[in-house]
Amino acid sequence: MIKFKVKGHENMLGLHKTTLEFTKDDYLTKKGDCIVGIKADFCLEKLKEFVKNNDKIKIKFENEIINAEINKEFNDDKEMVIRKSDFKDKRTFAIRADKAACDIDREIIERLKNPEEEVEIILVPQRV
Repeated sequence: MIKFKVKGHENMLGLHKTTLEFTKDDYLTKKGDCIVGIKADFCLEKLKEFVKNNDKIKIKFENEIINAEINKEFNDDKEMVIRKSDFKDKRTFAIRADKAACDIDREIIERLKNPEEEVEIILVPQRV
């Protein structure tokens, strides 16, 4: 299990239909409608070790649980993208997710419009 935190931003929309993203950036434009957390404090080395040892994952995001398959090639220190599709690049942490940004509870997204709001993300491996 890995935990990290993300912060909110006034431009948080969470409307993208196929992806969601956590970023270490400290700003957000309205074009970033897949981003559901900024100032992420994840550690790439810990994530790479986690990725190496697991295939499926549950991502706990407040009262939301996102099920997905881990992308073994994930290797980005700034962005963590979870996709409903099979598309992979170094920013893609997981594919075949059962939720995207638009599927996240609107109450959570509304709270994350407050820059002071902080949410813990928990990554739990799923044994096949």
